Amino acid sequence: MKKINIAEKIKKYRRNNRLTQEEFGKLLGVSPQAISKWEREVCYPDITFLPDIALLLHCDVNDFFI
Repeated sequence: MKKINIAEKIKKYRRNNRLTQEEFGKLLGVSPQAISKWEREVCYPDITFLPDIALLLHCDVNDFFI
């Protein structure tokens, strides 16, 4: 079974869009600590955030699962 690595995708797309964790967190309405936890796989973003994350990072929700 293939492992889904949302953490790496969020980090990659965030950096490609030249956003800091703090900037990205403000855009989403979450703390930079939350973004850090997502990127370190301590926890995952709530599924309801995925469309907003994709929109802000200029990608498709499906990109997180490829």
